[in-house]
Amino acid sequence: MVFACATKASAAAENPVTTDPKLPVEAGPATTRHVAPLQTENNAWRPDQHASAPALQRHTGLQLLLHRTSVFLFVLISAVAGVLLVILPWTPEWTDNYLLLSYPWLRTLISTGFFRGLCTGLGLLDIWIGFWEALHYHDHQ
Repeated sequence: MVFACATKASAAAENPVTTDPKLPVEAGPATTRHVAPLQTENNAWRPDQHASAPALQRHTGLQLLLHRTSVFLFVLISAVAGVLLVILPWTPEWTDNYLLLSYPWLRTLISTGFFRGLCTGLGLLDIWIGFWEALHYHDHQ
């Protein structure tokens, strides 16, 4: 029994375990291991060859252009939709709509001040989100 406990203790000392799988295993003096880096033909180590090394992301000119264009379109669409949601509920076209002629209960609902204010608030939020994205934009290096 004493021998089994000593064997378990030595096995635990050789193979340390962490409670969080994201944390690295701390190696004590008995479990020091050396892992040689991967090398290429010209004996230079490149981090993209190692499986656990973080991948280096190099953005090409096309990817950068597409990212900038997508951010610009997001800001533009957010601003236009926000302005429409702020202004349109307070115009006569909001309730005198051809699509609402067959639904009088819906026309009554969207003509209330609460619903118009709700749409205006969503428009202001949409404008805020668009301009926040524009102000906090940065290219990832």
